[in-house]
Amino acid sequence: MGKILVTGGLGFIGSHTVVELQNKGFEVVIIDNLSNSSLSVLDGITAISGKKPEFENFDLKDKNLVQNFFGKHQDIQGIIHFAASKAVGESVEEPLLYYENNINTLIYLLQEFKSFEASNFIFSSSCTVYGEPDQLPINENAPIKPAISPYGNTKQIGEEIIRDVCKVSENLNAISLRYFNPIGAHETALIGELPLGAPQNLVPFITQTAIGKRNQLSVFGDDYPTPDGTCIRDYIHVVDLAKAHVIALTRLLEKNNKSNFEVFNLGTGIGSSVLDAIKSFERASGEKLNYKIAERRVGDVVSVFADTKKANLELGWTSKLTLDDAMRSTWKWEQKISKS
Repeated sequence: MGKILVTGGLGFIGSHTVVELQNKGFEVVIIDNLSNSSLSVLDGITAISGKKPEFENFDLKDKNLVQNFFGKHQDIQGIIHFAASKAVGESVEEPLLYYENNINTLIYLLQEFKSFEASNFIFSSSCTVYGEPDQLPINENAPIKPAISPYGNTKQIGEEIIRDVCKVSENLNAISLRYFNPIGAHETALIGELPLGAPQNLVPFITQTAIGKRNQLSVFGDDYPTPDGTCIRDYIHVVDLAKAHVIALTRLLEKNNKSNFEVFNLGTGIGSSVLDAIKSFERASGEKLNYKIAERRVGDVVSVFADTKKANLELGWTSKLTLDDAMRSTWKWEQKISKS
């Protein structure tokens, strides 16, 4: 099997994807600057898969280091590019940081990789590119609206850059995977989401409240036009998501792609409200969660969930793990990291 570069491979989705790649026999090299991850994740990956991936610790914003890396690794056949800053709120406060980190690093990678004979590129994108949807569920033909945050804009710009390079490159083939809301952890509880500082997502707030790290969970608004008044999202188990990356990469390696730039939504196709997520956690953990209804938060989209038909039919991929499965695994992970 070929050598695959995974940028941000010690992060939440990246680490689970490395496990799935190694389980399929791929040789993996990781680049991660540990800005939002921990070196201990490498041990978890190794314990699960039985193989330690090659690891290089440097920042992709350093163009010289990127050039040196590709000079040493001429045999890379594919890149899965996760490395990016991803906090929506922080991106509003620090837009230049987000544009520098998320755009420059993509450009530096493509500048080096597009001339490789086997240039297969998987881009970590997001459903944020759709903004507030006109209709649900959202399919890949939904309009790309003006981004509501610099983070979302970097994903839109990233896709545009890749599409433009694919138009003029004889070698580059790319797939952009637009995720909905990744949650959960590996069933072994050896890897999972490891937020540094305040979490940016709902589920770590749920588990941290349940374990006692936080006093109370705030539910932002219960007067939205949804069945229970709380916002609706499409929560996808991170292991299902990781497997989709391996399938998408294999599609490119086996030249089964229909064009040299393709886009797929990755979700469950099921919309779950914030209160649904809380009830699921309580079922899966047996814990009663202390939460309160708070004021609405500015910028929250009311309801977002995926139309997954394209990924189901063309990739032959479907999500298999439930919301309860994800909550059970993430609670096991929270209990483990709270003891360490």
